[in-house]
Amino acid sequence: MDVQSLLPIIVIGLIVIAVAVLFTFIPVMLWISALAAGVRVSIFTLVGMRLRRVVPSRVINPLIKAHKAGLGVNTNQLESHYLAGGNVDRVVNALIAAQRANIELTFERAAAIDLAGRDVLEAVQMSVNPKVIETPFIAGIAMDGIEVKAKARITVRANIDRLVGGAGEDTVIARVGEGIVSTIGSSDSHTKVLENPDSISHNVLSKGLDAGTAFEILSIDIADIDIGKNIGATLSTDQAEADKNIAQAKAEERRAMAVAQEQEMLARVQEMRAKVVEAEADVPLALAEALRSGNMGVMDYMNYKNINADTDMRDTIGKLSQEENDEDQ
Repeated sequence: MDVQSLLPIIVIGLIVIAVAVLFTFIPVMLWISALAAGVRVSIFTLVGMRLRRVVPSRVINPLIKAHKAGLGVNTNQLESHYLAGGNVDRVVNALIAAQRANIELTFERAAAIDLAGRDVLEAVQMSVNPKVIETPFIAGIAMDGIEVKAKARITVRANIDRLVGGAGEDTVIARVGEGIVSTIGSSDSHTKVLENPDSISHNVLSKGLDAGTAFEILSIDIADIDIGKNIGATLSTDQAEADKNIAQAKAEERRAMAVAQEQEMLARVQEMRAKVVEAEADVPLALAEALRSGNMGVMDYMNYKNINADTDMRDTIGKLSQEENDEDQ
């Protein structure tokens, strides 16, 4: 087969390849869908999106929805939001939902909310259908020392104007918890809290806890309330135990001081006894010296011995009498 006979086949193959590449690079079907929906988009605009690394379907499909809903958005707005990293489809859905609910929401604000990391569609839906946030059990102590645990349900509605920069659900729960603890703590008795649990919701709701948040608090309802520990009694018991330990420590300190003083007295007595014994040891020497020097006669010495014997006899009789009295008792 010669080259001339192959030339038509080669030309047809090149044409097929060119058309395939053209349809791959240029979203012709998407352009046709846009025209059928009444959205006028130039084929060169779609080619430019390809060159700018923008997926045309991510922009054109939301544009078709917006056009059918009567929203006044254009291709440049959607494309710029896509390039900024936003979710174009979610923003358009939020605008459609806001329009149906008669909520004033511009494309610029919706795009800012989306770029801030919040779900703008969920926010619009929450504006129409409020959300209920349930807190965990929050414990507070009344003035009588009884612990009261309460669980609250917070009904909130999204505040579109404060979604950018507004605090989230955690802040609302924390503020409500603080209000519950404060209300329970200011009650004279835990029975008053149990009798009127709605007083907690009224006091907390009047504090304006939604200031600076992305929500508007519609109501705060006490879902459950329970009695906890007797904190006052526990603290009193702990205080009594601490006082007892302090008293025991002081008593032990006094006992130790008394023992030390007793030991000191015993040491002094022993010292005095030693001195007495030492002095008594000098008595015979003094008597001998007195006898030699003539200051003391033999009769004087005998009288001294008799006095000592009489004293020993009296001590013996006194000890025997004391033993008899102990036996009688």
